[in-house]
Amino acid sequence: MLMRRVSLLFELLRAQPRGLVLSVAAAQAALWWIVASVFYAAPPDNLPLVLAVGHEFQLGSYYGPPLAFWLGEIAYDIAGMPGVYLLAQICVIITYWAVFELGRATLGIAHGAIAVMLMVGIFAFGLPTLEFGPPILAMALSALALLHFWRAAAQNKRLYWGAYAIDAGLLMLTSYAGIFLLAVLLVFMLSTARGRALLLTIDPWLAGLVIVLLTFPHLIWLDGQKQVFAPVADQLREARDNREFLDWLRMPARILLLHVGLVALALLASGWPVKTKDPVPQFARAPVHPFAKAFIYTFAIVPLVITMILGVIMGDAEPAGGTAPVVFLTALAVVLAAGDVIELNRQYALARLWGVLLVAPPVITVLVLMFAPAITGMRFAVSEPAKAIGRYFSDEFHRRTGQPLAIAAGEPRLAALVALKSRPRASLYLNATPTRSPWVTPDEIARRGAVVVWSAADTTGPPPPELSERFPEIVPDIPRAFDRFTLGGGPRLRIGWGIQRSQESGSQESGRDAK
Repeated sequence: MLMRRVSLLFELLRAQPRGLVLSVAAAQAALWWIVASVFYAAPPDNLPLVLAVGHEFQLGSYYGPPLAFWLGEIAYDIAGMPGVYLLAQICVIITYWAVFELGRATLGIAHGAIAVMLMVGIFAFGLPTLEFGPPILAMALSALALLHFWRAAAQNKRLYWGAYAIDAGLLMLTSYAGIFLLAVLLVFMLSTARGRALLLTIDPWLAGLVIVLLTFPHLIWLDGQKQVFAPVADQLREARDNREFLDWLRMPARILLLHVGLVALALLASGWPVKTKDPVPQFARAPVHPFAKAFIYTFAIVPLVITMILGVIMGDAEPAGGTAPVVFLTALAVVLAAGDVIELNRQYALARLWGVLLVAPPVITVLVLMFAPAITGMRFAVSEPAKAIGRYFSDEFHRRTGQPLAIAAGEPRLAALVALKSRPRASLYLNATPTRSPWVTPDEIARRGAVVVWSAADTTGPPPPELSERFPEIVPDIPRAFDRFTLGGGPRLRIGWGIQRSQESGSQESGRDAK
């Protein structure tokens, strides 16, 4: 008699699905956290800007509601950049757990766990999540909001209306794109008999009141900030007639590319193109209720389509509000579409591919960061020595003016790095778009001075014309070269700089020169 052999991974899926989900989420989070904490010399992409905005603790800004910026700043103050990276990975773990719980409640515990395993194949939950900001926090809050809405609306657990209200209110304090999710939820309730019946009860309206109360301070701030939405409206008017046919194809193609790992896992598990004749592990579920089907398909598809359309119209490279908040239900929708009985063909190849998708991306990221610059000359933002940059320019400012550096300006990312790593922390001034950094005024620059930085191509490093125009009093200094964090060398980072002296420091230096 032949004994059926089952891969350890799928044996765990059958025996301990909850433990497997927690292990998967923790393993992926730990891998990416180690990569960022150990091998990133500078925060990725726009994260320095997120921390610069959060440092000011405004009720809102050009960049949106304040919650993500505040949390990022608090995490940085407590534990530095590892704390910010950990916060990002906590958001990923929460998202995985919320999807699993929603899948367990609608499709069954095994199928919910399978959905989480498929999420490992979606690139949006890996490397991009290290750049903590509104999209990453909105992803976790959106997943929690849908889970708690399901508990309240479908399972008649009234206490979860309060949890949903808190999730939705925090979501609105995180990203304006959260409006789309709440609007789709309202339309979903109006379009179903169960939803319409719920709207006749007091619980959803009390939840709505809590959402308004949570967002009220930001709404008051927003009422006097017409410049926040005016640029978006102008951009929509200008862009809507300038979209070409290829623009409407690039966005879906990019989203599909992010799901290549999921597609590969699904095809391999299905046995395509030819199923094996050997016995394979099977995971069966009870028939799914039509309300659950409608719920999963609606929120896996509609918010994604809406934000993609808006993103194309605005000329963005990703859906409005970010990719992660609108793709976290994709895997659950795939599991739902797979049917009531899921057969896992080629289980050993499937387990190996899944392991590769979990481990390979962070390993490849480290190898590329460490060796590609020396071999190809490629430059990565995360290899910039942020600590050395910030300390050098803040020390030079203090040495030459006798005052601590309070304001950094120039090229946005370089200036944000100087502001982030200076001691004490400096404020970022976006000189090209000063209305986006209202916490610094020209009068304050005149009073306190500033360091102005830019990318230098050579050892002379004159400032770009726009910086010379905005800061006519700066005298360019000799550009400073910094070694990037790589193995085997690579192109150095050369930064041109100058000091915009304050009136007080200028008079003090004139007195020293006279002596």
